[in-house]
Amino acid sequence: MQLVKQVIGKDLAAFEKKFSESVKGNNALLDRIMQFIIKRKGKQMRPMFVFLSGKIAGGINEKTFRAASLIELLHTATLVHDDVVDNAMLRRNFFSVNALWKNKIAVLVGDYLLSKGLLLSIENEDYQILKITSRAVKEMSEGELLQMEKARKLDISEEVYFEIIRAKTASLLSAACAAGAYAATDDKDSSEYFRQFGEKVGIAFQIKDDLFDYGTDNVGKPTGIDIKEKKMTLPLIYTLQHCDKETKRKIIYIVKNQNTDRNKVNEVIELVKKMGGIEYAYQKMKDYQEEALNMLNHFPLSPEKNAMAELVNYVIDRKS
Repeated sequence: MQLVKQVIGKDLAAFEKKFSESVKGNNALLDRIMQFIIKRKGKQMRPMFVFLSGKIAGGINEKTFRAASLIELLHTATLVHDDVVDNAMLRRNFFSVNALWKNKIAVLVGDYLLSKGLLLSIENEDYQILKITSRAVKEMSEGELLQMEKARKLDISEEVYFEIIRAKTASLLSAACAAGAYAATDDKDSSEYFRQFGEKVGIAFQIKDDLFDYGTDNVGKPTGIDIKEKKMTLPLIYTLQHCDKETKRKIIYIVKNQNTDRNKVNEVIELVKKMGGIEYAYQKMKDYQEEALNMLNHFPLSPEKNAMAELVNYVIDRKS
């Protein structure tokens, strides 16, 4: 992502310092955990979308940095809480917070991160940006609960699937774009345009994650983790809608009752490939990617616009 680094590299470097300051606590244990989190943070994809949206919409200012910090604080809080919910011991190949400090402390750390984000916005009167991000957190929770509800019955339609991923995954990325645009313009229409753009990118991003589970020449070795967790992803939904009744019964039985059997999971993966589920999901992903890139045509040619296109292609075409 050379162009992205050229366009917002200095902004991201300044952001890292500001973000580190924003999470400082008042006791040794909290500071130790915050340093642990900061050292093991990811690629900061969502702050990148905040800054590039801001650059395209009108420019970067102090409000932009606060918007990026708020998005990252909320994102980090949800990851800490997710690891508790999923009883996950690893995060990005390192021990998770709950693995090292147990669930009670991890939940409190997540709450602390949320409160820091809320205070950052309230103390600076960034009420519209707080509204944008609060809506995203609400939708993420609703999407997760809807997915858990539907997983019990394995009856998710394609329409419900897109409702789940729009809320669960795309909402925070769309909030990042909307917040970046609003910070630059104070204009709700501009913010809404970027929200819709970010939503399309987020949906394509989640479909890519679906494809990772099945493995192709493009995305590596199949894992079947989603099948083991009874998650109804797009390739599987398409397959169940287009196979005969006997095959459908067989797949549902395996997902419900034999999802820890590696051979049986591989059997489902092969059926999904045979029925065209992979190709269908891949095309849907590319459709959303193209729709997002087409939305950028609304703006004049610039390094910022090209960098955003590069970032969109990176998050969707990534290999891991």
